[in-house]
Amino acid sequence: MTKPVILVTGASRGIGLAVTRHLLLQFKAVVVALSRSCSPELFELGLAHEDLNIVACDIADEHALANAIHSAAQKHHGISALVLNAGVLEPVGKIGDNAPLSEWKRHFDVNFFSLVTAVQSALPSLRKNPLGGRVVFISSGAAVKGSAAWGPYNASKAAMNSLCRTLAEEEPTITSVALRPGMVDTTMQAEIRSTGGSVMPPEDFQKFLKVHADGKLVKPEDCGYVIASLAVRAPKSLSGQFVSWDSEECAPFRKEAQV
Repeated sequence: MTKPVILVTGASRGIGLAVTRHLLLQFKAVVVALSRSCSPELFELGLAHEDLNIVACDIADEHALANAIHSAAQKHHGISALVLNAGVLEPVGKIGDNAPLSEWKRHFDVNFFSLVTAVQSALPSLRKNPLGGRVVFISSGAAVKGSAAWGPYNASKAAMNSLCRTLAEEEPTITSVALRPGMVDTTMQAEIRSTGGSVMPPEDFQKFLKVHADGKLVKPEDCGYVIASLAVRAPKSLSGQFVSWDSEECAPFRKEAQV
């Protein structure tokens, strides 16, 4: 591989799209973009960059995801890194509201079990990477805070962080990092502002409204640069850690550090 080959899930919009754009433009990587659907923005990016391979894939489908990763590794003679970004918030509501267990299972199929499939499928390539393979898990502060009405999301992100730590212990040649991108200006945030008032504690809901009203939401391009940078050059010292995109540990990977 003359260029790093990086697979990004949930690449059609938001953080995933920003990461894909940075990998292509700033880091000159080959990107395999996995998404259930192709947004106009991702489609246009594909027209402009021959190093972008767009693959339609439902990551909750174990066999489809495994096949997509195996095919990418074969086509590009390996995979350098994974950016595991795709995720959902639903179902939202208190545990006592008795959302069907099937909805929890569907959530975990997307937010956690797909991670296991992706890692298992890519490990042979990641292990062979002469520069050391990398896995960047896109986590959340919910992994440690436990926000009310977000039971499945809290639990799946906590499980993600645990998977990251375990992978770091088991695969010493691979650098695994779980990153908290903060409150990012994405469709998920818009959905929270639209529907969160009916299920979230008022003080928590108002916090989301205020951050948006004050213009303090993180831009996908900002945290996306850090994620892209980590996928290309995260050091072993970060392996197994849960870090925030704006933390001191990530300062060398933010865009302003490259100027």
